[in-house]
Amino acid sequence: MNQQALSSFIWSVADLLRGDYKQSEYGKVILPFTVLRRLDCVLEPTKAAVLAEYAEKQKQDLNPEPFLIRKARESFYNTSPMDMKKLLGDSDHIKENLFAYVQGFSPAVRDIFERFDFYTQIERLAKAKLLYQVAERFGSIDLHPEVVTNTQMGLVFEELIRKFAEISNETAGEHFTPREVIRLMVNLLFIEDDEALSRPGVVRTIYDPTAGTGGMLSVAGEYLHEHNPQARLTMFGQELNDDPTLSARPTC
Repeated sequence: MNQQALSSFIWSVADLLRGDYKQSEYGKVILPFTVLRRLDCVLEPTKAAVLAEYAEKQKQDLNPEPFLIRKARESFYNTSPMDMKKLLGDSDHIKENLFAYVQGFSPAVRDIFERFDFYTQIERLAKAKLLYQVAERFGSIDLHPEVVTNTQMGLVFEELIRKFAEISNETAGEHFTPREVIRLMVNLLFIEDDEALSRPGVVRTIYDPTAGTGGMLSVAGEYLHEHNPQARLTMFGQELNDDPTLSARPTC
């Protein structure tokens, strides 16, 4: 499934929401569920190892976080025995299990879902008897990194934001910069930095004070790695808009 087809399939969840949600509210459900499914797929290969490590460190009364990050091989983890597949296996308790699953994420990820006001949407979907249908639709999407690369995932999310902005009568350009413009900016940024593009082990820092969806940072990282795989780029971003539907970008 190509990027355009994937974003269209994800957006088709709107068909389930029509009537219970206004068009301008579709993104409140679609975007956080997209993030959740991506994180679910990213953590799937190390899920069992993380749970085993968590149980062991609890017995030893140790702070499990550094050990869990190492086991997850990511900067985040989840300690809930739940995942999307198990959620769909218990339709009678999907609301409670989904709450527990989200609470099992590491603090930074929980903060993302709190800013999405995701718990409110879970309650609202459950009352409308739509929660299982929506979860089932997202559970059928394969967003594993081997299937959907970081770049593709970022493009899909940006396409969803564009659609969300359009039906909300907002300007999508306020929230992300077109990819061709970003590539030009990155080319200009590195054009005179021959050392970063040639010397092994070089380290560079980049900061975007208007990060939006983070496209500038991710493209800069990809560009530097493409020209110098041994270089390391440390990225920092800042965004005034606190609404994750306009600034979150699940590229992991």
